[in-house]
Formats: sequence, structure tokens, C-alpha cells
Amino acid sequence: MNGDATTSGLVLPRHSGLFYGGAWHDPVTGRTSPVESPATGRILGQAADATSEDADRAVAAAVAGFRVWRAVPPLERAKVLRRIAAVIRDHAAEIAMLDAADGGNPVTEMTSDAHVAAGMFEFFAGLVTELKGASIPMGPDCVNFSVREPLGVVARIVAFNHPFMFGAGKMAAPLAAGNAVIIKPPEQAPLSGLRLAELVGELLPPGVFGLLTGGREVGAALASHPNVAMVTLIGSVPTGRAVMAAAAQTLKPVLLELGGKNALIALPDADPDDVAAAAVAGMNFTWCGQSCGSMSRVFLHDAIHDAVIERIRQRIARFRPGLPTDPATTMGCIISKAQHAKVLGFIQSAHDQGATLVCGGKVPGDAHLADGCFIEATVFADVTQDMRIASEEIFGPVQSILRWTDEARMMADVNSVEYGLTAAIFTNDLDKAHRLASQVEAGYVWINKVSTHFLGAPFGGVKQSGIGREECLAEMTSFTQEKNIHIQLRRERNG
Repeated sequence: MNGDATTSGLVLPRHSGLFYGGAWHDPVTGRTSPVESPATGRILGQAADATSEDADRAVAAAVAGFRVWRAVPPLERAKVLRRIAAVIRDHAAEIAMLDAADGGNPVTEMTSDAHVAAGMFEFFAGLVTELKGASIPMGPDCVNFSVREPLGVVARIVAFNHPFMFGAGKMAAPLAAGNAVIIKPPEQAPLSGLRLAELVGELLPPGVFGLLTGGREVGAALASHPNVAMVTLIGSVPTGRAVMAAAAQTLKPVLLELGGKNALIALPDADPDDVAAAAVAGMNFTWCGQSCGSMSRVFLHDAIHDAVIERIRQRIARFRPGLPTDPATTMGCIISKAQHAKVLGFIQSAHDQGATLVCGGKVPGDAHLADGCFIEATVFADVTQDMRIASEEIFGPVQSILRWTDEARMMADVNSVEYGLTAAIFTNDLDKAHRLASQVEAGYVWINKVSTHFLGAPFGGVKQSGIGREECLAEMTSFTQEKNIHIQLRRERNG
């Protein structure tokens, strides 16, 4: 990178290499890849392309760091995590600008992402003494109890839609539990990961935190490495299957947060204004729909269908694609040219299969956006569940509206996809809300609300949407293993 050079408020990382063992290293092959802004096509810099040999070195350093870190008392670990949180908050604006330029999401929202990451460190710092075992009654002549111990080296492979929030925030739980962590930032947006290592790397003992940029090779090497105790992924279903297969070689546990084809279900008694607001907010148009939790399917009862669509059309007008580094921008861009073409292909398939375009559907005509991967916020009505846009994850700003009258048929359509991450139900009928919440095949359900995450509430999916739960005590517990200890007491001798 170009030192501390600042261009239009953008501060690039000083380093472009690999961080492990408390120091920066060049990749073994010397190979780097250009980092391109999806909004402008500009090359922002280079990032090292790590290989399996780099992974071997980073894991060896992490094993050594783990031996030190696991011996640090929990409350001392908590102090370090809170220092990391403070550093992140101090640099939130700088980090947000870097993620906006590199990942394509609006800078205002990326500022919030940095603070969410800091909040995860603070949350898990407060839980370090909750990794408790239990005593098991065995009679008067013995003591039997369990303890929880850290696993060792944890590798976390994170996604491009929230580069810093995932890269930083997902360190918190395994570190709190006493593990060493290696982060693999997204290949498409690695810059905030490099900056993370510059900001907090020295706050932890050498080896406790590592960061390896690169592509599929280094991710596969970490997932299959015999000295990596656990691997996690935020990514697509195909990538999740590949990571799980690689992890199976050494029988290591996995935590997978994968795709979603999430449904918002609106009953006839729901307020059309509330439903429209939730449908637009839940689609995450700010991120161009690039979120596994996006409400990409909206099931509207016939009684409110037309009223909701008109209100969606009105509300969606505020989402206009713009340069991500501009604080006034309300909607960013797609991460890459390949994904941009894929999303446009889905839009064409919707036309071909007979869906009705409500709004959007085109590449914006603004000249200053011509070099970027921009697509208008797009909504289709008259969608049926057998259409591609209703059954496949698009990961773009395309929302499907499906009309329903028969509740059983509607629920069958909702549950017909392979995914099961989130769902939202809008109704004033408490009985129906509970019944539908129990029927919907999803791991995280909102009633009369959408999109909000709550630290402490377990987040994760069912079916092909993943394995495990995050953002809660269970996440931290998953980075430990339970050990049972049995002590036989000597019998008292008379006299």
C-alpha cells in the first residue's frame, strides 16, 4: 500500500502482507492480487495471496500463541478485549471509509458496522466467567465435575458484505474463550482486515491473532489443517459444503452461517404501511440486497396486496445507487462484475418467466456510476414460487412479491426452499403469529419486526442455511470442549 496516503478521505493500510506471530510477513510465493473498488473500477492497492505454506506458518505461530493465551486469566482476557473495542471505536470513521471504497457499501452504514464489531468485543468480554462446568453427584466417596477448555486454533473465514464487522467481530467469542484465532478476510474486500491487524495486532500476545488474505487455496488449507481445531464460515452454501468436507478430514467442528431465501409473511389484518416499511427495510437495499438475511420473498395476503405494493413503490424511491464513499449515498453497489452480471441474469429470468416489474430492474444511467457495478432497487410482483427469483438466492437487490389466499399453500411455498435462515410475520393476531412461527422453517423469526439482531439472542439457520448459533453465549461455548474430572476420595480409617 502507499504508506499512509490519503485520497478523498481514504486512508489505506500501510501493509499488504500477512500477519501472524505478532509480525508482518511477505507471502512465500511473493504473489499478490490487485484490490479493485467495485464502485469505480479503481485499483486501491495489492493484497498478499496466501498459500497452504503460508497457512502452515501462521498455524504454527497460532499454536504457540494459544499456549500463552489460554493461561491468561479470563478477566485479564476481558480487559484486552475491551481495549480492542475502544481502538475500533476510535477508528470507526476511517474503517468505514475503507470498507465503503473496497466493498461497495455506503460509508454511513459501514460506520455502524465498526461499532457493531466493537460491541461484540464488549459483549463477549462480559461473558468470560460464564464458561462454567458442572458438578455431578456420585456419592460421598468421590467428586465428579466438568470444566470447559478452549479448543486451540480457530480459523474464521468471513464474507464480503460486512468485511470489517465480520472480520473483527468474529474474533471476539473465540478469543474470550481462550483460543487463538486466524481470520481469512474476503478475497474481494481485504483492506479493512489488513487495517484491523495494524490497529489491534499488538494488543494480543504474538500468535494469538493471525490474518491471511487470499483465495480458495488458503481457505481450504485452514479448513483441513490438522492443527486447526475448528473452522467457521460466513458464505454461500456451496462454499459451506466445501469447508465442511475439508474439515471432515480431521474431524474438526464447524460453525457455518450460509445463504438465505427469507420470507416476510403478511396476514390480512396487518397494517399495509407497516408491511411496506418492513419489506423495504428487510430487503437491505442499502447493501444492494447482499445479505444472507435479506427478505427477498414477500408473501402478501390478497386483502392487502395492492395497498402494500403501492407503498413499497413509494418507499423504495429513497434508495438510489450512488458512490459508497459519499455520506449522502443510500444504496451502494454489487461486489464484482461477475456478481453484477449474475444479478442482471436473474432479473431477465423474471421477465422471461412472467413476473411483473414494480420498480427498478435496470443499471442506472448516471454517468458518474458508469464504471461501477450498480443496479437499481428492483421489485417484481406476480411472482410464483417456481420462478428462479423466488427459489434461488440472488444476493442482489431483487425482491419477489407473492400473492396468497390459502394459508396452508402459502406456508408450503415458504418452506419449499432449501434455506432456512430468517423469517418475519406481520399480524395483530397473537395466536396466528405463534402458530406460524412454529411452522416456518427458519432459525430466527421476527413478529411485527424485521432485520434487527439482538446481542444475546442466538442467530443462525436451519436446513442449508447453516450449522450452529452466533451472537450469544452458545457461540462462545462452541469454541470450548468439555472435560470431565473424577476424583476418588480416600476412605476414612477408623482409629
